[in-house]
Amino acid sequence: QVHLAESGGGLVHTGGSLRLSCAASGRAVSDLTMRWFRQAAGKEREFVAAVSWTGGTFTYGDSVRGRFTISRISANDTIFLQMNSLIPEDTAVYYCNALLRGTSDEYWGQGTQVTVSS
Repeated sequence: QVHLAESGGGLVHTGGSLRLSCAASGRAVSDLTMRWFRQAAGKEREFVAAVSWTGGTFTYGDSVRGRFTISRISANDTIFLQMNSLIPEDTAVYYCNALLRGTSDEYWGQGTQVTVSS
C-alpha cells in the first residue's frame, strides 16, 4: 500500500508561482512512476506531469510545458511540482498519483487546491 500526501496549494495572482509537494510512504519513489494530475470544476481530470521510477524521464502536458517542472528527492521519497507563470486556467485541484512498477497498482493522494486569480 502506498500513501500519498500533497501539500503546497493556495491562492496566487496571475504570473505568480507555487510549489506543490507529494510525500510517498509505503514504497520508495524509485519503485514508483509519480504523476501530477489536475481537475478543474466541471472538467475532466487532466494529466500535468510525470517522472519515471528511474528518475530519468520527465513528461509534461501540453498546457503546462515550459511553465511547470516536476522533480523528486529520492532520499525523502518526495516529488515536487514547481509551477511558474500561473494563469487562471491553472486553477484546479491537483492530485499526486503513483504507479507501482511492474504492476497495475495505482494510488492517489487527497488533492490540494490551487487557485489563480486574475
